[in-house]
Amino acid sequence: MLSKNTALLAALAAGTLALSACGGGSDDAGTGSGSASAAAGGLDLVAEGTLTVCSDIPYPPFEFEENGEYTGFDMDLMREIATGMGLELAVQDVGFDGLQSGAVLGAGQCDIGASAVAITPEREANLAFSDPYYDSLQSILVPEDSDIASIDDLAGKKVGVQQGTTGADYAAENAPEAELVQYPSDAEMYAAIQAGNVDALLQDLPVNLGHTEDGAFTIAEELPTDEQYGFIMVKDGSEDLVAAVNEQLTALRDDGTYQDIYDSYFAE
Repeated sequence: MLSKNTALLAALAAGTLALSACGGGSDDAGTGSGSASAAAGGLDLVAEGTLTVCSDIPYPPFEFEENGEYTGFDMDLMREIATGMGLELAVQDVGFDGLQSGAVLGAGQCDIGASAVAITPEREANLAFSDPYYDSLQSILVPEDSDIASIDDLAGKKVGVQQGTTGADYAAENAPEAELVQYPSDAEMYAAIQAGNVDALLQDLPVNLGHTEDGAFTIAEELPTDEQYGFIMVKDGSEDLVAAVNEQLTALRDDGTYQDIYDSYFAE
């Protein structure tokens, strides 16, 4: 789906695979590890027999709705993880700010969050993270005819960011003279730049890349931030669930399923 940027995203994949060592699983419950399937029965899940996932949708290519079904890189991984644990998958669409703060998980609305959540020390104080499963960059999206070429050109410009994200934090720290306009999700951000209400968007590179495919917008600058995504769970009492998810992630890497899913979104 982002085939125009194959080389860049393949490089991101290589970094992810090198830095992220995770948990076990497979394409169906019958082939998952016996320990994972058995452990699922002892997990304190919101709904028995179901892994309930909260995500801020849409945020393509990580989570979006297609033909009446939630899909995307995160969602496909979650589906495989649930299957490997012998569980059904249920998905709830929630706001990102409440998810990354831990409020949604703390309220018992879901078992796990899968929403391109970058692992940060601040979030780790309130959340339990799985092992990293994706390496990302920040980026600046601008109209094709924009004179903005780098983050240094954002002074005095209106820049759209998503509230509660590391992109918003990065913009506040590294573009202090820009006028930051916060939006609840990428959908509102993209509509704003299309309407000319903001001059640029600063957010995760893969999401901004998706907005370049019609030729009206381009990436002004990629911003290396050494960010990694992890799946999130409640801070206390989720140790068994974290271990089970990590076990499934490891198995998905070992049997090639992770790479197949990755390539379906980030390569030819």
